[in-house]
Amino acid sequence: MTFVQLIDCRTSRFGEMDRLMDRWVEQTKGKRTATHDMIGKDRSDGSHFVEIVEFPSYEEAMENSRLPETDRIFQEMVALCDEPPTFTDLDVVRDEQLYKATARRFYDLLAADTAELPPMDEVLAENYHDHDPANVEDNIGMDHIRREMQMWRDAFDFTFELHDQIADGDRVCNRFTWRGTHKGDFMGIAPTGKQAAMTGTTIFRFGEHGKIVEGWWQYDRLGLMDQLGALEGLEQ
Repeated sequence: MTFVQLIDCRTSRFGEMDRLMDRWVEQTKGKRTATHDMIGKDRSDGSHFVEIVEFPSYEEAMENSRLPETDRIFQEMVALCDEPPTFTDLDVVRDEQLYKATARRFYDLLAADTAELPPMDEVLAENYHDHDPANVEDNIGMDHIRREMQMWRDAFDFTFELHDQIADGDRVCNRFTWRGTHKGDFMGIAPTGKQAAMTGTTIFRFGEHGKIVEGWWQYDRLGLMDQLGALEGLEQ
């Protein structure tokens, strides 16, 4: 379960504290378990700051706290505060709605009516891992999955209709209908101009910064090939 810690403090020496945070980031490179860190300033009180630190779990947050660099920087941070900081520990119990919205955005971007495939980095992690039973090997990494997506876009003008989304923890299951017009070469099949449709599901796993890090696809590719006429003459 994602864990968030809020650190509430008052200081008239924020410039020094900001440099202190930069030093902590540098000293803990490759060791810290925090996935996201941000500091907000109170608009009505310029000396009031809240730091929000996100971790994959409470256990990993405790691992981060045990780093000697963290303890040393924390002592220096307390010395810069006008009064002792307060801490609020939070288990994240609801972020599924944001995950579902990101999943919907993924399908919108993939099917966007644009000459070029839109940037996908707002929804996909750079190391995204794609599981598609139609492919001999998984696609891993942004460059590989973009080539796969472009192959589909070059072959079809298509849309997705989402029927159901079910969120559970860091995963969202999506049930969809895909509809496309065959306009370019697809798996060696010359453009037919035919309209085709197929149903399918995708399970997305979300990770750092709320982006999709892994996907599992199931869809009626055999039915699609039949609609394109690729199976004619194969029936007994």
